[in-house]
Amino acid sequence: MVKPSMGMKRIGDILLETGQIKQDDLGQALRLQTEIGGLLGQALIRLGAISEEDLLDALAGQLGLTVISSDAIPDNADDYLRAMNRLGLAPNWLQARQCAVWCVDDTTPILMIAHHILDQELGERIHGLAASKSLILQEHLAGGQTLEMALSLISESGTDQNDPEMGDDETQRLRELAEGAPVIDFVNRVFSMALKENASDIHIEPFEHKFQVRYRIDGVLRTRQSEPRSRFDAVASRVKLLSGMDISERRLPQDGRQTIRFAGQDIDLRVSSLPGSWGESLVLRLLRKESKLPDLEGLGLDGRAKSVLQELLSFPNGVILVTGPTGSGKSTTLYRSLLGLNDGIHKIITIEDPVEYDMDGIIQIQTKANIGYTFARGLRAILRQDPDIIMVGEIRDGETATIAAQAALTGHLVLSTLHTNSALAAVARLVDIGLEPYMVASAVRGLAAQRLVRRLCPDCSIPTESTEGESRIWNMVEKGGLGEDQLAGKANWRAPKGCENCSNTGYLGRIALFEVAIIDEALSDAILQQASLPQLLGVARGQGFMTLIEDGILKARNGVTSMAEVIRVCGSDHGVPELETSEPKSEPETV
Repeated sequence: MVKPSMGMKRIGDILLETGQIKQDDLGQALRLQTEIGGLLGQALIRLGAISEEDLLDALAGQLGLTVISSDAIPDNADDYLRAMNRLGLAPNWLQARQCAVWCVDDTTPILMIAHHILDQELGERIHGLAASKSLILQEHLAGGQTLEMALSLISESGTDQNDPEMGDDETQRLRELAEGAPVIDFVNRVFSMALKENASDIHIEPFEHKFQVRYRIDGVLRTRQSEPRSRFDAVASRVKLLSGMDISERRLPQDGRQTIRFAGQDIDLRVSSLPGSWGESLVLRLLRKESKLPDLEGLGLDGRAKSVLQELLSFPNGVILVTGPTGSGKSTTLYRSLLGLNDGIHKIITIEDPVEYDMDGIIQIQTKANIGYTFARGLRAILRQDPDIIMVGEIRDGETATIAAQAALTGHLVLSTLHTNSALAAVARLVDIGLEPYMVASAVRGLAAQRLVRRLCPDCSIPTESTEGESRIWNMVEKGGLGEDQLAGKANWRAPKGCENCSNTGYLGRIALFEVAIIDEALSDAILQQASLPQLLGVARGQGFMTLIEDGILKARNGVTSMAEVIRVCGSDHGVPELETSEPKSEPETV
């Protein structure tokens, strides 16, 4: 067993020298270690000062060991069983010490040992057994997720996975389980993996014999691990404790939120629980408070959409709405817009649920629905603070919409979001929740919609041809959605392939598709006449308006994303209704 020598630097000093932790972090970890025992590195992880991956790298350098990855361990339970039989070790003994052993092959008497806790007694026991049987050991460090995969296979080789069913009244037992070191470490590893892969959401889902952990990465769910169902109650309780939820309530849906610190980052954690047949499905939304906002080009705004949005942001008053489904990047676009407007001259106030990014020089307000502090109530209070620019996180009802419109008409610039399928559909939505058409026409300055598509990996995407893409391009030219000047240059259609850099998906990161309309005189008149959505689109075409799918196809033509990805996100004909040439209808068409 490798263990630190007298002349070897301590892990805390190594992490301080490399700038991975601060002196305050080390002091807190030493105090926690004094209180609960254990290793300093584990204390740093539990405090959120460092990720497990960074700690393992530092330990590997300190001890001269390598870190073994999950793809280097066997996926056959028999490999572990043979090693345990040779050494005379029981599965539950290994599980209790978070250690896995396996045979390299059938002919070579070499055993591999992987562990992430430096346990001297563990090492001496295994090495002693190996020496007595003339076996050679190769020793490695392993991350928690790698060990979890190995230990789940060890469980299959001879341990009973079924624990007694826990009753609803065993709150204290659930709390004790949630505060146990193995559960804390497991949940920390889930967060670590999510941050490493830049996941926006974590899904923890229970089934009859197992529960699985999935991450939403670049908008797509990916399964990363599966664990015995017997561990789920403790894990669920830990997540609920972290987010301020009631761990004794498992029959009703709950929502919780909390700001946590993990791997040196402050993260706003929003958790939703939904009772199901085999337990509570948990979804965790991760909002990184210190994330750097991309610029307009990085968001995906270019060409006419960028120039129109910049023009809208230069107006002294009016409502600007960004629409799209949850998770389409609306808030990021608004935050980037506010940063451009934050010149030290204007008074800017936001009201949000929750505050996702902290911005210097801007007053940011968090709604508290449980005490009646809603968007509408907060917006009224904001108007008494002499603001120039207001951002409302979301317009959800007629009262908020009316106050926002009135604020715009009295000289304020109001930015907000709305849930609709397209930019122009926001007109019908505003009318539907209670605004009169004349109020929409006079108060709203601009409408934008966006969707997020995955970017092709720059390291492995391959050239391709797209007959469908070319056909759609020229169809849009004929309809007036694209000008031939926008098709300058040779087409660069590309397709995903997959490599190590993009986890073999072919995609890396995301970019937004945009459609932006300015409410000019022609569109204002159409709104007053209660024009239908296709009629509004026909009028908007006159100002060069381009739909989401048209913007997506252009980005696919330029090699930014793939045609298949654009259709996956937008649908085959989303946002391109047939133009109507008849007179506007007397009744509004709602969405």
